[in-house]
Amino acid sequence: MYEKVAKPAFYFIGVTTGQSSIMKVFPKWAEALGIDAEMRGVDLPIHAPDEQYREAVRFIKNDPLSLGALVTTHKLDLYRACRDMFDYVDPYAEKLKEVSSLSKRGSEFRAHAKDPISSGLSLGEFIPAGYWAEHGGEVLILGAGGSALAMSLYLSDDKFGSDVPERITIANRSAPRLKSAKIALDGINKRVNIRFEHSPMPPDNDRLIAGLPPYSLIVNATGLGKDAPGSPVTDAAVFPENSLIWEINYRGDLVFMKQAQVQAARRNLRVVDGWRYFIHGWTQVISEVFDIEITGDALRRLSDIALSV
Repeated sequence: MYEKVAKPAFYFIGVTTGQSSIMKVFPKWAEALGIDAEMRGVDLPIHAPDEQYREAVRFIKNDPLSLGALVTTHKLDLYRACRDMFDYVDPYAEKLKEVSSLSKRGSEFRAHAKDPISSGLSLGEFIPAGYWAEHGGEVLILGAGGSALAMSLYLSDDKFGSDVPERITIANRSAPRLKSAKIALDGINKRVNIRFEHSPMPPDNDRLIAGLPPYSLIVNATGLGKDAPGSPVTDAAVFPENSLIWEINYRGDLVFMKQAQVQAARRNLRVVDGWRYFIHGWTQVISEVFDIEITGDALRRLSDIALSV
């Protein structure tokens, strides 16, 4: 049961929201941006019953002082359970069947998928222009949730011309999630071969990594290391030389990132954590909910504030 708020509120719908840095960061961001709103966390179990999603969304929609929400982990499940409750759904959300941002404009209750934008901004910061065309590497995304779909959409964008990976492999321990991912990504770019692999156990992912060429990109988008302990690979996994390793989490035990760091010098790996993804993800949704622009100096200022916290 949700209680009406006494002042404007912005919600964080996740799994362990109280452990996130955003609970300390947002008040300082709000002050810097001149926003009069408080942050409230909504913790739901992974793959929660539909009614739990609908109850949370119904409250935010109907409460005048509830301005919107950022959604993590539950993006696909919440969209599926609540699609009929939105007055507007943006094209990314419609394509990917996920929602990461809930907001209001006048009488409209709006759903957006911001991950293609925030993941694209993050990837663009560490993948050099011409990387795929020059080196011919592949992409392996471990996990088939909303983040994995968004990254695949970005990496396959027609705007890059021939500078796209020849193959993207999405590996997941749940076969039904792979099926829905295949439907969502069908036909996005004929230049890119998207492969879907059922990998229920970490050794299955080790074998996929062993089959990658040098100059590949391997991403942990499983939630392991943050929402649940551990890693999607074993310590026996050998990362391909000269590759990019992206742990999209910035907090938790981050076992996957540590496994890559052990090999970083020997195999010339660039290992990146999820801090910038965290910044872009939040600022994209805050921009939408509060109808403000956060770029350039303002973005750098908010990043500095978050780092100080």
